[in-house]
Amino acid sequence: MEFPETVLTTSKKGKLEVRTLESRGSFVICKYLDSKTLKPDTKKKLMLRSKNGELVEYFIVPLNSPSKALLISSRPDEKERQIWNEFEQRAEAIWLEQ
Repeated sequence: MEFPETVLTTSKKGKLEVRTLESRGSFVICKYLDSKTLKPDTKKKLMLRSKNGELVEYFIVPLNSPSKALLISSRPDEKERQIWNEFEQRAEAIWLEQ
């Protein structure tokens, strides 16, 4: 099968690969603050929601190198949660309806 050059990539092992769409959607990144000092923790959480509503969550843990981080899979919570919006100083839904 023929593919446009713009979707082809070469892996570190030199293998030619096709970059394909698995899903598309929206995301939220949460950082965690100490509730008393408001100092940020080093971990963050990345929440992805596909257009069909499927949720995938990962903790982002920074490594020693500033350009590297470890993603750890996390099960999405079934209960309704909110996040604190530091800019507007209020709690709000994680997924804002559009």
